[in-house]
Amino acid sequence: MSSDFEKVNLRGPPFTNQCWTQWFDRDDPSGTGDWETLKSLQKTNPGKICPKPTDIEATTLYGLSVAAAGEVIYKMDTTSGFICRNSDQPDKKCKDYKVRFSCHPSFCDDGAVCWTKWFDRDNPSGTGDWELLNDLRKKNPGQICAKPLLIEAVTTDNSTPAISTGQNFYVYNPTMGFVCRQQDQKFSQCRDYKVRFGCKC
Repeated sequence: MSSDFEKVNLRGPPFTNQCWTQWFDRDDPSGTGDWETLKSLQKTNPGKICPKPTDIEATTLYGLSVAAAGEVIYKMDTTSGFICRNSDQPDKKCKDYKVRFSCHPSFCDDGAVCWTKWFDRDNPSGTGDWELLNDLRKKNPGQICAKPLLIEAVTTDNSTPAISTGQNFYVYNPTMGFVCRQQDQKFSQCRDYKVRFGCKC
């Protein structure tokens, strides 16, 4: 069960945890739209979604946030789930979305990962975007655990996962942090990234 849930440290000390389910993608937009309704997802995934979620998050299958995708969303709430109707879009076709739900921390397994808040220490105006763990620790004392297990990097503008940008990374690991160097890019400068670290809860 530990692979199905993650505990997310939203802000402040590491005991303000939020529990997120795994991502679900039940439908695709080939019919009237992309219908990821809570009732249907709970029916097809028994025990994997709490009865009354406290939050919902949706992204395209390629990692774009709803805001970045720019589509008209019919419903996105913890009661109904997520619905994108093809008829509401200018091009009459929704993108394909995946959703996850937030539950009370007790719903998570104890082996889950706690995530720090997002950090954005540098920008790519110089030699690149340097988000090194040591530098982030100095600037944010007590906010990152001693031995991070995971690292995640996304762009600051629309939260595109770093691995989906097509850029090359000099450093991208939980031991050292994240570095995107201008000299490693073929056609453009590094985008501006923010990072967070996964720690044992």
